[in-house]
Amino acid sequence: MHRSTASPTLPTGRTLGLSLALVSAFAFGGSGTAAKPLIEAGLSPLHVVWLRVTGAAVALLPIAYRHRDAVLRRPGLLIGFGLLAVAGVQACYFAAISRIPVGVALLIEYLGPPLLIGYVKFVQRKPISRGAAIGAGVAVAGLACVVEVWNGLSFDALGVLFALGAACCQVGYFVLADAGRRGERPVDPLAVSAFGLLIGAVLLTVFTRPWQADWSTLGGSVVMNGHTLPALLPAAWMILIATVLAYLTGVIAVGHLSPPVAGVVANLEAVVATVLAWVLLGEHLGLPQIAGGLLVLTGAFAAQTGKPAAMEAADAGGAPDARDAPGSPERVTAERQVSGRTSRTSRGD
Repeated sequence: MHRSTASPTLPTGRTLGLSLALVSAFAFGGSGTAAKPLIEAGLSPLHVVWLRVTGAAVALLPIAYRHRDAVLRRPGLLIGFGLLAVAGVQACYFAAISRIPVGVALLIEYLGPPLLIGYVKFVQRKPISRGAAIGAGVAVAGLACVVEVWNGLSFDALGVLFALGAACCQVGYFVLADAGRRGERPVDPLAVSAFGLLIGAVLLTVFTRPWQADWSTLGGSVVMNGHTLPALLPAAWMILIATVLAYLTGVIAVGHLSPPVAGVVANLEAVVATVLAWVLLGEHLGLPQIAGGLLVLTGAFAAQTGKPAAMEAADAGGAPDARDAPGSPERVTAERQVSGRTSRTSRGD
């Protein structure tokens, strides 16, 4: 009886989650391409980050007001998301690239998915699908090629530490996005994104001192690959697409995919960023980067097409609780996990 109801649910939930994760990765991937002309026009990287996060926070104020009760229900979750997933990733990454090559910092930051798999398996003690584990390894190998990590490699202990901090904050993004939908007081993923960006904007304001920037740059023009365009155009893209859309779709995607699978798919951001830089900024790709991009795509595909972890455990005889009496919480949880909605089943367990 349960087999007939689970079969249509599996592709629907995973397909929706994958689609949203891809949209998020593509949206995040455009942030660097939009930010670079603004930086070249005179704004500092930190002030561009502040503009990105604060502009997105203002755009999401209506959502935050609508879900204002979330502040009372899960204040720790929202503060954690703003601290780690928004301010932490940005601050650690920019601190890292001030000391080590950008490619090296990017590769270390995108060790987040393997770290996430280790966190889920050894800290949360949840099963991990083979596809997610294999896909993470393949994707990291591909990222090494995309960023051409062998060029300009230099070891700086503090820079590497900052980059690892960015990777850990990236883990927090997926873990907290998943945690928001669990427990006795779940929070709408839209509220998690809105309040996370608001809190991140406040924290970044303290460190970036935006009042010291020359914001008149936004009223002029910037140059992108030899073409002149209004500075407000890349700024709007960076805020509305590369931040608002990216965070909203990314957080919702985690609710339909397991955090490890969503993390592997997020690796596509680096590929998208590289391709957009090629097309819009004239930064040409080499053969290793193209091959690396194909590896990342392969890793993401392997991660999301494998059996859900609960189904693998059931096939191996590791889910005896699913045979308990009908209606028991354990059986309901196991059946939902097999239906492909692993990230939703642990609410309130």
